[in-house]
Order: sequence, then C-alpha cells, then structure tokens
Amino acid sequence: MMATQTKLDQTYLEMAKNWSNLSQANRMKVGCLIVKNGQIISDGFNGTPTGQSNMCEDRNGDTRREVLHAESNAITKLAKGTSSSEGATLYTTLSPCFECAKLIVQSGIRRVVCGELYRLDEGVDFLKTCGITVCIVGNTSASNGTCSCADPYERLTVEGSSPV
Repeated sequence: MMATQTKLDQTYLEMAKNWSNLSQANRMKVGCLIVKNGQIISDGFNGTPTGQSNMCEDRNGDTRREVLHAESNAITKLAKGTSSSEGATLYTTLSPCFECAKLIVQSGIRRVVCGELYRLDEGVDFLKTCGITVCIVGNTSASNGTCSCADPYERLTVEGSSPV
C-alpha cells in the first residue's frame, strides 16, 4: 500500500528534525531534506562551511556570519553532485529566510514543507509570490501534523502560538 502524501510529509519532517541534531548551534538547530521522486537527494543542517570551526555562535551568543542555513547547505550540496532539484520538495524544520527562499526558487524546487514558522515570514511570502507551494505543518496536536495545501500558504498552528 502506498503511503499518503500527508504521512510522507510527516515522516520526512521527522527525519529533518533528527538531522537538525547534527547542528552545533546553541540558539536554533535546523534540519533540511530535499526529496525528488521518493528519494532523498540532499540534506543539510545549519553550520559552518566545510573545514571551518563548527562554532555557530560568537562569545556574545550571536550567530556567526559564516554560518550556513540548513536549506542553503542542502541546495549547495547538490551543486557537487549530479542530482537536479528541479521539481523537488524541500522539507525543513523551520520556514526559510528570504535569502534561502531565493535559493529555493533558483534551484527549481516546487514545494516546501516546514515544521514551524520562522519569526520573519518574508521568505515564505516570497516563495508564495513565486508560485512555490508552501505548507507550514506545525508540530502541534491542533494541526495533527497535516497540511492539505489547498491554499499554497496554509498555516496550521495552535491558536495563540507565536512564530519561532
């Protein structure tokens, strides 16, 4: 029996959450998977570029400017290989910032599924204006982890909850 899209979305988001645990960040751990034709073609988590110290925050607790976001890490990994992200779905534990949203559009990804909404939603707004389907699934019992995506920008979170 074929898994439903909702079940696949939940499973890939859970895998992205597990992947986020590899991040050395103290402030926020974010994980990302890119899936195409039922195959994971790339993964990423927030961290520093290869060969750099993996300290994500400075002495004041601020994020160091060289830290790559999970989405940009996953997309740039594809540049080293032979897989194309054209038409793929990106799963991320936190909705993308504006800079990552631009990379998502340019890479041909057509659908983004997020676990939580970032405090700045300009990245999601940009994706929406570019015709990318965006689902904010949420990790709450109120949403039950589902997103029908009838509306390309559907927020399913607990009433009164605030973005991260």
